[in-house]
Amino acid sequence: MSEGVKRSSSNGFEKPLTTEHQQEKVCPSHPLVTFVTSYWRETFKLVTLSSMQVNEVRRLVGPLPEKLSIYCSDASIERHLRARNWNVKKALKMLKETLKWRVAYKPEEIRWEEIAHEAHTGKIYRSSYVDKHGRTVLVMRPSCQNSKSIKGQIKYLVYCMENAILNLPPDQEQMVWLIDFSGFNLSHISLKVTRETAHVLQDHYPERLGLAILYNPPKFFEPFWMVAKAFLEPKTYNKVKFVYSDEINSMKIVEDLFDMDYLEAAFGGKDSVGFDINKYAERMKEDDRRMPSFWTRASSPSAAPQPDLASATLDSLNLDSNSDASDDDKTEGSMPHGIDSDTVFTDENTLVIDGGKKESESESEDPHRTDVKPDDKAHA
Repeated sequence: MSEGVKRSSSNGFEKPLTTEHQQEKVCPSHPLVTFVTSYWRETFKLVTLSSMQVNEVRRLVGPLPEKLSIYCSDASIERHLRARNWNVKKALKMLKETLKWRVAYKPEEIRWEEIAHEAHTGKIYRSSYVDKHGRTVLVMRPSCQNSKSIKGQIKYLVYCMENAILNLPPDQEQMVWLIDFSGFNLSHISLKVTRETAHVLQDHYPERLGLAILYNPPKFFEPFWMVAKAFLEPKTYNKVKFVYSDEINSMKIVEDLFDMDYLEAAFGGKDSVGFDINKYAERMKEDDRRMPSFWTRASSPSAAPQPDLASATLDSLNLDSNSDASDDDKTEGSMPHGIDSDTVFTDENTLVIDGGKKESESESEDPHRTDVKPDDKAHA
């Protein structure tokens, strides 16, 4: 009998041996062969399933203008899927809400001159160094807060996020936050700002945070952190690490992540050069000049030709997220900034506000508003 077939004991029909049986015949019980075969089989299944889900989300979103189609890369759709635990309906709903937010808020069009007054104290800035994985680093100093405008603070945060993403290397999707608590006191605590920040980062920048290091937080911060965790998903707050300069074990987190020769002295590194607003302003202006090309097809040759964004309006896009997820799919969270919960799209893709008035009949909502209502949470 041929080695590639075996005879059935019931009817004598010769069935071809499967690949598994052939492998068993060659090495019937070797654990390494079994493990490797199983590993690659499951990996292939996961990759195939991931690709199918990405394609399904893309199909359901439909045709998009240039900037939105560039935003909806495979990697971006996959981040939304990961944030929603690979639930296609929830990921689609989240993605559509973000697309609507980007059309209204236009985060990629914010320029340094608009937010420079928020940056003068160095409360948030992109460092000149990266971690050992090449990831962009955002330095944050809560004690340097210089504004009482939540709208202004959020706009500057969005600018910093867009700039950090612009400077990510091609093989990285996530960034690192270094949060310096020197000079921090109770007056710097604001649950409202924390809530608004969490909403923007989780709802519109899913899976962008790789790690957040809280450096030398005071003891009184711990109760506040327990409250703040309520605004975050477990997957997000598990990325937060407390590091204390006088604890060798916690400092190892920093040492393993950064080249200490380039890390700022404020975080235990050897670089004593501090934040210089004038030099930083020049860096940001240069990045501002690069930003438009980042959002063109020239920088994303894989993007399919789409209508010009300038001619596209909210009511011309098929971004109705209300029909994409059942009531059972809804989770706690917030509506994205600038998109009110009473704003919906009808079946005819007409933007309707407050349940009846078309946008031309009623003044549309301020895209920079910061009041929020319950909606889906997502992972940062």
